Amino acid sequence: MTAIKHALQRDIFTPNDERLLSIVNVCKAGKKKKNCFLCATVTTERPVQVKVVKVKKSDKGDFYKRQMAWELRDLTEVDAKDANKENPEFDLHFEKVYRWVASSTAEKNSFISCIWKLNQRYLRKKVEFVNVSPQLLEESVPSGESQSVAGGDEDALDDYQELNAREEQDIEGMMEVCEYAISNAEAFAEKLSRELQVLDGANIQSIMASEKQVNTLMQLLDQALAEVDTIEGKLLSYEEMLQSVKEQMDQISQSNRLIQISNTNNGKLLDEIQFLVNYMDLSKGHIKALQEGDLSSPKGIEACINASEALSQCMNVALKPGHDKLMAIKQQQHLFSELRDTFARRLTNHLNNVFVHQGHDQSSTLAQHTAELTLPKHSPLHRDLLRYAKLMEWLKNTQREKYEGLSRTYMDYMTRLYEREIKDFFEVAKIKMAGTSKDGKGKFGLHGSSGKLTGSTSSLNKLAVSSSNSRRSQSSSLLDMGNMSASDLDVADRTRFDKIFEQVLSELEPLCLAEQDFISKFFKLQQIPTLAQGENMDDSDGLMHSKPVSEHRHSISEKDMVRMMMNKIFQSIETELNSLIALGDKIDSFNSLYMLVKMSHHVWTAENVDPASYLSTTLGNVLVTVKRNFDKCISAQIRQMEEVKISKKSKVGILPFVTGFEEFAKLAEAIFRNAERRGDLDKAYIKLMRAVFNNVEKVANESQKTPRDVVMMENFHHIFSTLSSLKISCLEAERKEAKQKYTEHLQSYVINSLGQPLEKLNHFFEGVEARVAQGVREEEVSYQLAFNKQELRKVIKEYPGKEVKKGLDNLYRKVDKHLCDEESLLQVVWHSMQDEFIRQYKHFEGLINRCYPGSGITMEFTIQDMLEYFSSIAQSH
Repeated sequence: MTAIKHALQRDIFTPNDERLLSIVNVCKAGKKKKNCFLCATVTTERPVQVKVVKVKKSDKGDFYKRQMAWELRDLTEVDAKDANKENPEFDLHFEKVYRWVASSTAEKNSFISCIWKLNQRYLRKKVEFVNVSPQLLEESVPSGESQSVAGGDEDALDDYQELNAREEQDIEGMMEVCEYAISNAEAFAEKLSRELQVLDGANIQSIMASEKQVNTLMQLLDQALAEVDTIEGKLLSYEEMLQSVKEQMDQISQSNRLIQISNTNNGKLLDEIQFLVNYMDLSKGHIKALQEGDLSSPKGIEACINASEALSQCMNVALKPGHDKLMAIKQQQHLFSELRDTFARRLTNHLNNVFVHQGHDQSSTLAQHTAELTLPKHSPLHRDLLRYAKLMEWLKNTQREKYEGLSRTYMDYMTRLYEREIKDFFEVAKIKMAGTSKDGKGKFGLHGSSGKLTGSTSSLNKLAVSSSNSRRSQSSSLLDMGNMSASDLDVADRTRFDKIFEQVLSELEPLCLAEQDFISKFFKLQQIPTLAQGENMDDSDGLMHSKPVSEHRHSISEKDMVRMMMNKIFQSIETELNSLIALGDKIDSFNSLYMLVKMSHHVWTAENVDPASYLSTTLGNVLVTVKRNFDKCISAQIRQMEEVKISKKSKVGILPFVTGFEEFAKLAEAIFRNAERRGDLDKAYIKLMRAVFNNVEKVANESQKTPRDVVMMENFHHIFSTLSSLKISCLEAERKEAKQKYTEHLQSYVINSLGQPLEKLNHFFEGVEARVAQGVREEEVSYQLAFNKQELRKVIKEYPGKEVKKGLDNLYRKVDKHLCDEESLLQVVWHSMQDEFIRQYKHFEGLINRCYPGSGITMEFTIQDMLEYFSSIAQSH
């Protein structure tokens, strides 16, 4: 380090008239960078400036360079981090905080000590030193390191002591008295010396004058000591007298302490007895309610609830160590156990009877619901059973096996009841759906009070298939969609199907929600605690059974218990729903649109209520099937588009799948208005529209009777009109593309058709344009043998006004044969031909003027003549 100091002093600070006083090797805290040096320096010139300079090695490492410097007067705080332990970290607070880590604690302490001394000597504004040992601030900089660089200046730092304010005032007053104090320092010093000798003599005389007073003070002290000896003697006699009193008081205190201990013990014993009597005693009324209470009346149930809660409180009292060894406590606990077991058996038997009794009553009401598309309400059963909810909670906490047994009994009973109700309900729904395709006259009806459905499932499927086939061979094809949607029977059938499907979902939703709410409340499964140790899940029926602790691997939340109970009770719903959806899809594949909207809405509603509920999960699974049927329906429409065949003998006109898409879109927009699954329809729209575009071009390319441009023009005009009227946002790009294709093929058809009435004239001027394109100047074209003025006159004479009108009339008839009546584009095409003909006429005139200037050659007819020809032809037809 000494060599580094000499090098820094020689290379960096001496050229700047500075002296290096202290140095520390540091690096920035928290960063792995090259080390640098912090140097404390002072200038050799007056006034002295004190700085902290950061010095760093150059990138090549062969010399040091000055990187940054701070004035010591800008330093506000020095934080050494820890005043008691060795810590190389410290902070310097300038305009911002710089955090450093020294290579050693000794270097850090030496540097901080130097900073403190420089601050004490040169600065009026003192720097605050935090977490710095006071001993460190009093130590001096080691002489070996400092004198080697700074000479004797550091010794002056150690000997220097600053005057306080009073001393400064006294010196200033003394110097004011002696005017020559500054000009003649030796005379001033001699005067001060004489005055000091005078003061010393006065002090000695004063001490000698006070000797008598000192002798008097010594005599008073001797008298005081004698009085103290007298008082001590009296105190000793008093202490002997009090000693006997102290012994008597100790005996009295011992007796009082024994009495207090006895009273405390008696009080504690009384409290224990009172506690056991208050919390371990069950009233006779509660005992009677548990043994003989009426579980069928509201008052009896209320009494049993209160008694069971009191029994639970007595059995769950937190006994202190040793209470269980008392004979009275053992007898009470045995009595409570017998009461618990007796009441648990009574409650279990009664609830089993209630389940069976309510089941018979519920079955008797099924007949009145099967004739209608409604499900029986179980609210009376739930209302009657919810009166026992608190007792079920007590049974769950005290007799888990009996609680689980009741759970299994309830599930078995409800599974059979709901399976019968749901099966009958869906049979009615299937018959009503199948009847929609038979004008409401189904083969199957309801007979008898039992409400059983006549016919079998297989016959019902036959009815559905036959009714579907009787409507059309392809009832859901976009090819005959126009005829199908125009039928009032189809519209009525679909509306009726939509209502039936909505009614099915509307009946199932409150049924499942009500049952799930009842199960949660009745079996007390709202919370999500874990199963008790030693219990696990039996996969066979979804219920909890007692198992050894070694087999207890995972605990199941009570929320999962609700879901498993619902899955067992309503295990037939998902199967029946899928069967109903399959039937609806067989009847009419477009029913998948209605089912997708309805099912999506009910799934969304169920998820808002409880995303993890049985209803939400089941409907979500069924929605996947509905979405799959919807995708199949769209794929079928695309496949039928690709298989379309056109007649070779008649004109094409508007293709059936183009009009079919229009009807499909109108139907879908009506169905999906404000639907949650709008995105599925938008994707289907794009697939169908791409298929329509591709197959229109395919048919146009294969058409022999009708020109390709006419097929493309008419069909894309129809598509553009349809998309413009429906305003389907996801098909905006397709709408613009349809308009572009319609415009392009209209223009192409017009240009190709107009080339026929003036064929020779067109060929002549095409040759003129070809010569110009080859580099022949326009005014020199007339010198070409094939394109001279004589040849031009011959071609023009072949097309007088009458011939032009006759050619246009033939063209009109031909266009009329090409175009279909449904789209009414004849006048549009004729007007476009008129505009194109005028454009060609002006183009021909321009070529004549440029290539045959001054020839006086003109067409045999004028623009006004052409307008009259087009108008008269259009009116005559």
